[in-house]
Amino acid sequence: MEQVSSTGRPVQITVTDGYDLKGFKGDTPVTFIRAEFNQVILGDSAKVTVSPEGTAKYNFTSSFEYSPEGGITLDDLAHKPVFLTMTEVLPKEKKQKDEKTLILGQAVVDLLPLLEGESSFETMVPLHPVPGSPLEPLRSGVKCSLEVKVFVAEPLLTTAQILGGNLLKVTLEAAYSVPESFVPVGPMQNYMVGLQVPSAGEKDYPILFKNGTLKLGGEREPVPRPKKWPIANILAPGANYIPDSFIVGGPYEEEEGELNRPEDKEFRNQAESIKKRIIWDLESRCYLDPPAVVSLQKRIADCRFWPVEITRVPLTTAPKGKAAKFDKADDEGQLSFHGVAYVNMVPLLYPGVKRIRGAFHVYPYLDSTVYEKTKCLFSLFRDTGHLLTQNNKIGGFNSPLSKPIVSKNLKEEKTVKEKELEGRLRPGDLQAPSIKSQSSDTPLEVEPSPSHNPEGQQYIEAGTYIVLEIQLDRALVPKRMPEELAKRVKEMIPPRPPLTRRTGGAQKAMSDYHMQIKNISRAILDEYHRMFGKQVAKLGNNMDSETVEEQKCLLSYELNCSGKYFAFKEQLKHAVVKIVREKYLKTTPFESQEELQTFISELYVFLVDQMHVALNQTMPDDIQGAVSTIYTSSEQLRLFAFEAEVNENFEMAAVYYEERLVREPQNLEHWLDYGAFCLLTEDNIKAQECFRKALSLNQNHIQSLLLCGVLAVLMEKYEQAEIFFEDATCLEPTNVVAWTLLGLYYEIQNNDIRMEMAFHEGFKQLQARTLQAQVIKQRSTGPFEYIEEGGKVDEHSLGPWGITNGSSATAMKAETPAETSKCQDSSTFLHPSPHGVSQTPATIFMETIRFLMKVNAVQYVHRVLAHELLCPQGGPSCEYYLVLAQTHLLKKDFAKAEEYLQHAAQMDYLNPNVWGLKGHLYFLSGNHAEAKACYERTISFVVDASEMHFIFLRLGHIYLEEKEYEKAKKTYMQACKRSPSCLTWLGLGIACYRLEELTEAEDALSEANALNNYNAEVWAYLALVSLKAGRQVEAEQAYKYTMKLKLKDKALLAEIHTVQEAVGFGNPSF
Repeated sequence: MEQVSSTGRPVQITVTDGYDLKGFKGDTPVTFIRAEFNQVILGDSAKVTVSPEGTAKYNFTSSFEYSPEGGITLDDLAHKPVFLTMTEVLPKEKKQKDEKTLILGQAVVDLLPLLEGESSFETMVPLHPVPGSPLEPLRSGVKCSLEVKVFVAEPLLTTAQILGGNLLKVTLEAAYSVPESFVPVGPMQNYMVGLQVPSAGEKDYPILFKNGTLKLGGEREPVPRPKKWPIANILAPGANYIPDSFIVGGPYEEEEGELNRPEDKEFRNQAESIKKRIIWDLESRCYLDPPAVVSLQKRIADCRFWPVEITRVPLTTAPKGKAAKFDKADDEGQLSFHGVAYVNMVPLLYPGVKRIRGAFHVYPYLDSTVYEKTKCLFSLFRDTGHLLTQNNKIGGFNSPLSKPIVSKNLKEEKTVKEKELEGRLRPGDLQAPSIKSQSSDTPLEVEPSPSHNPEGQQYIEAGTYIVLEIQLDRALVPKRMPEELAKRVKEMIPPRPPLTRRTGGAQKAMSDYHMQIKNISRAILDEYHRMFGKQVAKLGNNMDSETVEEQKCLLSYELNCSGKYFAFKEQLKHAVVKIVREKYLKTTPFESQEELQTFISELYVFLVDQMHVALNQTMPDDIQGAVSTIYTSSEQLRLFAFEAEVNENFEMAAVYYEERLVREPQNLEHWLDYGAFCLLTEDNIKAQECFRKALSLNQNHIQSLLLCGVLAVLMEKYEQAEIFFEDATCLEPTNVVAWTLLGLYYEIQNNDIRMEMAFHEGFKQLQARTLQAQVIKQRSTGPFEYIEEGGKVDEHSLGPWGITNGSSATAMKAETPAETSKCQDSSTFLHPSPHGVSQTPATIFMETIRFLMKVNAVQYVHRVLAHELLCPQGGPSCEYYLVLAQTHLLKKDFAKAEEYLQHAAQMDYLNPNVWGLKGHLYFLSGNHAEAKACYERTISFVVDASEMHFIFLRLGHIYLEEKEYEKAKKTYMQACKRSPSCLTWLGLGIACYRLEELTEAEDALSEANALNNYNAEVWAYLALVSLKAGRQVEAEQAYKYTMKLKLKDKALLAEIHTVQEAVGFGNPSF
C-alpha cells in the first residue's frame, strides 16, 4: 500500500462471527480470515477452530488509511470492495515442516454506505465457496456467511459533500452484432471499453471495462442477471457479483439510446439472440465531489455527446524475471478495431433524471469525427496505451486505473494541424487534452477517410452497438415534486369550497315541484293582470272567446319577448330533475332510444297530472296556463354562441355563454368555452379569469392547467406558466400536448436542454399511444372503421374539454373557434378544424396546433408551425397547409390563403376539409359560384368534413340567392337534422315560404323564433306568412317586433311593405 499522509483516517473492518462453516478435514476445522483491499493484504486473523455447529468467533479487526490527499481515495471506496478470504489450516502430517492450507471461500464487503454519510454499519455477507470447496453443497440449502462491522471514527464525507456530491455508476452490459472477424479461436484477446468522467474537479478519471467475453449467438442473455465487480483474480465465482445489483433490461421504446424506434426492433431481436456478442456485465462506480458535479453539468451542456471507446488488444503472458518493456510502436501495434460510440448525456440534465440506458452505434474512431461531435482529440486507449497494456496479461488486474489522471494543461495556442505535424502524443505524455479542455472550434484541415481505420469500419458493416447504462445517485437537476406543484397552484388559485350537501327524497321532490308550479302560476297571473287588468275590470263577464284568445296570444308573445317564459322554464327544471332522480331513480343513461321515449311519455303524463293537482290547490277553477316550448340544451346554446361568433355578433354570443354559466356555474367546460371566446375577442384578462375559475373547480383538470399556462405566457408571467405546465405533466405524464407546451415555454426561455427533454417525452408518449392504438385496432377494428367510414359525430360537442389526449376522435369533434386575429372581423370565418377527419396526428406539434386552434391561441400556433415544418416526422403536409390557409383567411389575406389551399389540394385531393375551406374562401371573397361548387363537392364525399354546420348554412344561403329553393330546402333540412338552430330553421322557413308552402314555413319559422326570439329576420318572415295567411293581428305583432329589432335587410323590409299594401293590413302606423 502506498504511504498516506498524516491526515489519513483509519477504516476498520471487523469480522465478528462465521456461520454454517465446514472444512475439508473433520467437523471442527481450523480456519483464519485474510482481509484484502486495493490489492493489499490488510492482515490475517488468528486461527480459530470451528464448532461442531459450524460457527466460529473471529473478532478479527483490520484497517486501512483513507486519505483524500493521496493513497486510498473516495473513488477507491466507491468501486473496490474488501475481500475476506477464509482459509482452512490442515493438520500437520509426519515429517511436514510447514502447515498446509486450503482456501474455502471468499466474502465481499461493499463499502458504499461510507459514501452515503454513514460512519459505521453492520452486514451479513455470504461466504462464496471456491471450486471444489466443501462449502459448495451448502449453496442449495443453508448458506455460510460472515458477520462484518465497518467503522470510522467520523463520517468520511462532510455535510457539503453529502449535499453537493454524487455517485456515478456506469454499467457496460454488452456489445452486440460484433464483426465476423471476431472469433473465439486463435490468440486470446482483451476486449476493452473506456470513457472519462470528471472525478476531482479539474481532473478527468478514466473508467475502463476489460476482459469482455466473446460469445457466439444462439440465445438471449437472461434478465435479470447480476452485475459484476470490475476486478479480476477473484477466487470464488460468486464473489464476482455486486450484492443487490442487477441488469433488468426493459422495452426498447423506453431507452434513451439510438436504436429505440419500432423499425429497429427486429434488428435488435436478431442481434441479441442469434448474432455474436461480447459480454461484460460490469459496473464501475465513481464518486463525484461537489466541484466535479458542477464540472460534469458544464461538460454535458458544452459537449452533449461523450465518446465511449472500444478496442481489442491481444493478451500477453508476463515475462519472467524483469518486467516487460513496451515502446510506442508496440503499443500502437497492439491496438486494433478501435471504435467509438457517442453517448448523448443531455438527458442527465433533464429535471429529475438520474439514469440513462440505451443502445449506441459503434463507429470507427476518426479524430475529425470525434472532435466534431465531442470537442475532444484525446483517445483514452491510443494516448495512454502503455498504461492500459502493462496490466494486459493473462490473469492481470481488471480494475479502473487508480492513478492515471489525465490533465488539461495542453497549450491552447497549438493548432490542430501543429499537433498532427508533431506526431501522436507519446504514451508517457499525460498532457493530452480531455473532453473538457477542448474549447477551441478550430476545424481539422485534413479529413481522414474511413480507410484510415479499416478495422473500425467493420463495426458499421456489422451494425455493432453497445448497451450502456449511466446512473447517478441523485439527479443533477432536481425536479419539483408533484406535491410542491399542487401547493403552488393552490396558492395561485385557491380551490372553491364544496357545495353544501342537500338532502331530500321523493316526497320533498314532489312538494318542490308543486311549489314551483304555484309560484309560476302566480307570476303568470300577475303578468296577465298587469296587461289586461283594466280591460277585464271593464268588460267583466262580457268578454267573448275572441277577446280571450287575443289576450292569450298577446300574453304568450310578451312572455316570450321579455324572457320570462325562459325564466319560468329554468325555474321548473330543477324540480323536474329531482323527481326523475328521487322518484324514478333514473341516474344513468338509457340503453336505447325506445327506452328513453317510453320514459319521457310516462314522465310527461305524471308531471301534467301533478301540475293539475297543484293548480287545483291554488285555483279551484282549473285555469290552465301551460304553454308548450322548445327546450334549449347547453350544447345548443354553445352552437348558438358559435353562430353568433361567426356572424360577428359578439354581444349575442356573450349572452349565450353567460346563460350557460347561469344554468350550470359548477360546469368547468362552460368556463373554458367562455374563456376561449374571450381569447377570440382579445380580452385576455377575462379569459384568464375564466380559465382560473375552471381550475378552481377541479385543480387536477389538465386542460384548465394548460390554458392557465398559455394565458400566463401571453401575459408574460413566466414563472406561473412553468408551474402550470409542470403540474400538468406531473398529473398526466402521458399527455402529449402538455409536454409540447412545456417545451415551447422552455424555448421562449432559451433553455434548449429542457426544451429537448420536453419534446422528447412528448414524442415518446405519442409513439406509445400510436402503438397502443395499433394493438387495439388489431383486436377490434370496429371503432377505427367507424371513424374511417365517416360515422356521424354529434356536432353539438364543440368543446375539446372532455378529450384529454387529442385522439382521432377529438379530431372529428373539433369544430371550435380558430385563431384570433387583431382584426375584429376575423370571426366571420368559420372555424373548421383543418386536419383530416380520420387522420391521427403524426407529430406532437400538429396535435398541439389542433389544441391551440380550438382555444384561439394564435400566438402559439405560428411558433408551433415552425417546429412542425422542421420536424423529421412532420414537414409540409396537407394539414400544415390547411392551418396556414386558415390563419391567412382570418386576416382576410385571400391570395395567400388560396395559394396554401392549392398546395393542400395537391397533397390530398380527396380531403373534404380542403374543399370545405376552399368554399369558405370563395364565400368570404364574394365568389359564390365557386363557393357553391366547393360546398357541393364537400357534402358529396362519403367522409364528412370536420365542420359541416356552416357548410350547409352557406350552401343553402347561396341556393336562396340563386332562387334554387328546392335545393335550399333540402340543404337546410339536413342542417336541421344534424344540428338544429335558429339559423337552420330560418333558412328552411325562407325556402318553404318562397315555394308557397306557408304551413311548413310557419312551422319552421316558429321553431326558429322559439330558439331565438331576438332575430329580426325571423319576425320579418313570420310577418310575411301571417300577411299571406290573412291573420292581421299576428301580422301586425310580427311586424312590430321586426321594426323593434331593427331589421337591416332593406329589400326584405320593402317586400313586407309591398305585401302589406297588397292585402291592406299589417302596418298599424298607416
